[in-house]
Amino acid sequence: MKNIAALFVLLFSQIATADVFWFVRQEDGNTNWQYVANFSSGILIVALSITAIRLALTRRAARRYNRDLEEIRAQLENRVKERTATLDNANSLLQQSNSALEAEVTEHRDTTTKLRLSESYITSILRSMPLMLIGLNKNGEITQWNNRAEEISTLASDKVLGKNLWHAYPTIAVTPEQIKQAQDEDKTLTVKYSQRGQYHFDITIYPLHDQLETGVVIMVDDVTQRVQSENMLVQRDKMSSMGEMASVMAQDINIPLQAILKDLQTVRRDLTEEHIDPIGIHELLDDALIRGRQAASVVNNLVSFSDASAGEKQLANIIEVMDHSVELAADVLSVTKGLRFKDVVINHNYADELPQLSCHVPELQQVFLSLFRYSCHALGKIEDPEHTPSINIEISEFYDAVWVRIQHNGLGISTEEQQLLFEPFFASSHAVADSEGQSDTNAEQHSASERLSFAQFIIVEQHQGKIAVTSDINIGTTFHIQLPYPIAADADAGIES
Repeated sequence: MKNIAALFVLLFSQIATADVFWFVRQEDGNTNWQYVANFSSGILIVALSITAIRLALTRRAARRYNRDLEEIRAQLENRVKERTATLDNANSLLQQSNSALEAEVTEHRDTTTKLRLSESYITSILRSMPLMLIGLNKNGEITQWNNRAEEISTLASDKVLGKNLWHAYPTIAVTPEQIKQAQDEDKTLTVKYSQRGQYHFDITIYPLHDQLETGVVIMVDDVTQRVQSENMLVQRDKMSSMGEMASVMAQDINIPLQAILKDLQTVRRDLTEEHIDPIGIHELLDDALIRGRQAASVVNNLVSFSDASAGEKQLANIIEVMDHSVELAADVLSVTKGLRFKDVVINHNYADELPQLSCHVPELQQVFLSLFRYSCHALGKIEDPEHTPSINIEISEFYDAVWVRIQHNGLGISTEEQQLLFEPFFASSHAVADSEGQSDTNAEQHSASERLSFAQFIIVEQHQGKIAVTSDINIGTTFHIQLPYPIAADADAGIES
């Protein structure tokens, strides 16, 4: 449009300065204005047509541009919406993240507080433990030293932490070799350290696992009072068992002595009569001599037992020990009242080539003698005249132990009595009262014979074995004894009792 206007301006300016209508002048010099008007109209129409076409094209382009602008605007709006949604989502996530982070920080603070409290609590426990606790690193330097360690060693923790254990506390009863052994074997090592009559310590060395720095923890427990109390209990049980055995032995001695006194009284009475029966007196004296030898056998066995109780164990053939016990029972239990041992059928069932046992021979003989005495009393309670009293003795080998079974077919014992049989001063209900509920004059004798706590003490405490009983009231009772074989060192050098 600006170009057309400029064209018209230029045209009129040319008209103003020149004769632009020369081509429509007539010969007489007059201008044919009709031609001028027609020509101008045509040019104007052409110009207007061109202008209209250009306006149409411009409008069409404007519409296209508007559509493009609308599309761009729409795309921009969509992008703005998407970006806004993304920002909103990111803002929401950021808020959630901030909330989670805030919660995590709070939780972390709580955890840190709990860890500090826990660490303080554990440290307090370690420091207040009633036993000596020492921590070492791989170089043997002290990392932990509790209050008990300070009391025993008289060394403050701040003076020993970080120092070598054996430089700071050279009198400790732990060697570097023991520490190295626990670390190399990666297992707990227990060491017992004691000075007889003075102190006893249990030392435990724990290797540390899953730690940034390897090391060990040493725990030293002063068990002097506990060991002394245990020794006192063992001594009390042993004295109780010895009293039980002394009671039984006293009865075994008292019965033949009473028979001897009775025979001597009869001899003295016969000697005062006018007509003396020398044969009868001779028989009474022979009987008194036999009873005296039997009493002497009991005393000698008791003396032998007392001498051997404090000695060392020795290797012995269990079959020979059992056979000697049967011979001893034939001497001792044949002078008791009621059923005598010599009237009992003894059946043997021994395994072949049994190895020797490390044991106290007299003590085992006393155990077997006590079981034979108990069996005799149980057999004597059977009143059936056709009953044949018998004792079956079986010795066998099973794994690393010898098993001894002594079974009789006498009156069995109840379950309650089985539970109390090996307790000190146990008395069978059959021995306390008779069938009518009256007190038995021989109750003390039967009570002593039916106590087996001494036998249990010898088997369990002196020989590290086991003893048990199974019984049926109508069939009989079986005693089961397990005696372990000695280890090689014990078999060669003996074991201190």
